[in-house]
Amino acid sequence: MKRLESRIIPKYKQSAIALGSNMGNSAKILAAAIDILAKTPSIVLQAKSSLYQTKAVGPPQPDYLNGCALVQTEMPPQQLLNTLLAIEQKFGRVRQEHWGPRSLDLDLLLYDDLIWNTPTLQIPHPRMRERAFVLVPLAEIAPGWVEPISGCAIKDLVKEVDCSDVHLLQGN
Repeated sequence: MKRLESRIIPKYKQSAIALGSNMGNSAKILAAAIDILAKTPSIVLQAKSSLYQTKAVGPPQPDYLNGCALVQTEMPPQQLLNTLLAIEQKFGRVRQEHWGPRSLDLDLLLYDDLIWNTPTLQIPHPRMRERAFVLVPLAEIAPGWVEPISGCAIKDLVKEVDCSDVHLLQGN
């Protein structure tokens, strides 16, 4: 009798990541960040949204380019966050001013249907339901994903925010 080798196939989790930039060549920075995500071990890029030009939140500063990406990962949430922070640093991200301008901002929005609250990480992202610049690109690529705290699909959450300052970037 021949014994078959058993293989453990890791359980991948679906995650949603918001991307933003308003310093330098933001379109190139966001494309490069997505490329790095796609090449990161233990991360599989599933989808990326179009880019949107949005008004900045916080102190006076240039408009942002924003988008979202869906990934599958076997990383636990804190490791995924640490990976996102390391990618930000590759693009010169310096955290000086709250809601200030940035070369690259990567936020972990959702991780399957997990609700997680630690001093360093909250999932779902605590302000994502208020932010059209997050919900519009996320609704483009994951309209049916249910945000676990509200129990509402992203396509419904986007209807509850003012989207007038979110504009599809031409030439996407």
